[in-house]
Formats: sequence, structure tokens, C-alpha cells
Amino acid sequence: MTKQPMETDKENQAAPEPSRARPGVLQVSIKETAALYAAYMPFVDGGGLFVPTTRAAHMGDQLYLVMTLMDEPDKLPVTGTVIWITPPGTPGRQQGLGIQFARDAAGEAARTRIETLLGGALKSSRPTHTI
Repeated sequence: MTKQPMETDKENQAAPEPSRARPGVLQVSIKETAALYAAYMPFVDGGGLFVPTTRAAHMGDQLYLVMTLMDEPDKLPVTGTVIWITPPGTPGRQQGLGIQFARDAAGEAARTRIETLLGGALKSSRPTHTI
């Protein structure tokens, strides 16, 4: 008699760890300088962006952003890591995720492009989505 392989209950299997799971995709379109200023996180190493979203995520999750900035025809694709979560119902804050850009060519290109578009606005003391 040969042994049959044991079937597993898929509902009881552990979900893949965030670092091993395939990154989710977020489409981001920012059309105004004020909105880009409010979303950009220059204090994050390598740059980052706050993305208003109701999408569920955990700290450390990998996400793939496809950004359209202002009226530019080219999209900026960049991989990033969730480093900030503003949950629903936070007084005075919009729900969403803070994404740190990957330390690669695409992340550097996104940071450089955003900082070029913002120019002198980076020195402003106006509040943002994160601070």
C-alpha cells in the first residue's frame, strides 16, 4: 500500500510574510504643487510620499507606486516600503500610507523629480499630511 500525500487546509495556511509577498500596486496622480508638497516626505532617507488611501497595509509591506505628477506625460514607477500609517478617524489627518522610496535608480529618479517640481516650496513651513 502506498501512502497518499496529505492534503492541507488552505484556509489555515499562514499568509506569506510581507517581505516575501508580491508588492501591491498603487496608482498615484498628483496634479497640483500644493498637493505634492503636502504628500512629499523629504525627511525620509531617500525620500518618500504619503498616499491617501483606504488600502489596508502593514509596516514594512512592499508597494509598487505608479506616479503621475502634475501634467507630465511620463509616469514614475517606484518600489517602496510602508513606513507610516495614518488610520481612519485620526483627528486632523487624512487616512493613508507613507511610502519610503527604494534606494535604487527609480527611487532616486522619483525623489529628484519631486524635489525639482517643488523647488523653493520645500523650504515652506506649511503643514503636510505627515507633519
